[in-house]
Amino acid sequence: MGNDTKQISTDTTKIKLNEDWAIVIIGWFTICILLFGIHPIWPIFSWKNLNELFSNVLQAENIIRLFMLYGFFLPLIFLTFKLKGIPFKKIIRGFSLVFIITISALIIGNYSKLKHYGLEPVIFSLLIGLTINNIFKVPQWLKDSLQGELYTKIGLVILGTSIIFGDIIKSGILGLIQALVVVISVWYFAYWICKKLKIDHELTMMLSSAVSICGVSAAIATAGAIKGDTKKLSYIISLVLVTAIPMIIIMPFVAKWMGLSEEVTGAWLGGSIDTTGAVVASGSMAGEAALKTSTIIKFSQNILLGIAALLISIYWTYTKKETEYDKPGFKLLWDRFPKFVIGFIFSSLFFSIVLSPATINHSKDVLKNTQGFWFALAFTCIGLETNLKDLLKIDSGKPIVAFLTAQLFNVIITLALAYLLFS
Repeated sequence: MGNDTKQISTDTTKIKLNEDWAIVIIGWFTICILLFGIHPIWPIFSWKNLNELFSNVLQAENIIRLFMLYGFFLPLIFLTFKLKGIPFKKIIRGFSLVFIITISALIIGNYSKLKHYGLEPVIFSLLIGLTINNIFKVPQWLKDSLQGELYTKIGLVILGTSIIFGDIIKSGILGLIQALVVVISVWYFAYWICKKLKIDHELTMMLSSAVSICGVSAAIATAGAIKGDTKKLSYIISLVLVTAIPMIIIMPFVAKWMGLSEEVTGAWLGGSIDTTGAVVASGSMAGEAALKTSTIIKFSQNILLGIAALLISIYWTYTKKETEYDKPGFKLLWDRFPKFVIGFIFSSLFFSIVLSPATINHSKDVLKNTQGFWFALAFTCIGLETNLKDLLKIDSGKPIVAFLTAQLFNVIITLALAYLLFS
């Protein structure tokens, strides 16, 4: 505990241990005030046509809700930077602009025709950030206020509230078996491919987790666990999103052509398509039974996210030994262990064991919305920090080859398991 203020690296973009604890404190402070009912009325973002855009989303009452949402997050941001010892006045202008960009992205992403294709609204936070950063020159005062990694980890602490251990039983033993086999086999295959192609270790870990567990969320959790480069995280997220779009459309038609039942089709979709929104969109195209089964399978994979983050954290700690330690002992494990994982697991345990189902059901929507908004803020920051020219230079495109190869393996092995377990 004495080293909590020690900086891990001379690179000022790296996480400090005191920042890790600030993340846990803010994450849990947010959870507590939400449980006590302290939160704004959530704004309306969804719209189907221009009439609904102006009559619902952009009408006066909803704009007031947007200001209230800003007023809710501003003290949390202030408290975060107070705990980190950073003057808040240095980042308030930048945060305000990030907030406006994020709100714009959520409004665009909640257009019904875009959501129909399984495109998560937070994806547009990343895309708008990338567009701004790659067309215009981002001023230094804005760069200084970007905190994508911090917002991501706060969102992950809150995400733990949705991973209820009792729901493992509800997800079905067959779904859990398939999820375990797919996650383990695909992760190691992706890891092996990356090593064969001599891809750097950070990218290897993020890519393997993204393609095997649950896409964007797994990549974010892994990047947090290994304190990964946000540019590399943006690269992996882009690969996940670009790959998911054709899979949404093509796989239901292939399943129908092969004569697969809806249950087998759903198990195949849920186990091989990386993002939850994409799974729902593709499952809906395949039928009601396919949608139900695909959701169960994807949920089973999502449950494994916390366990995977914990194991990756321990592995990374012991394989990335620092010179000041004679051997990787408990002190090294504790100093380098990302504390947000503790916050994530504690959130899950608290909601699984302590709280009643009625309390969980009453609070789950506002918790999900708040967690999603932290992620949306993070994606905006990541986009504003990322230059696509730099991404194209990463390992001469070898990660693309590794990702697509691992995804093909994922599709094949998941199809075999789905047919074996659900036919």
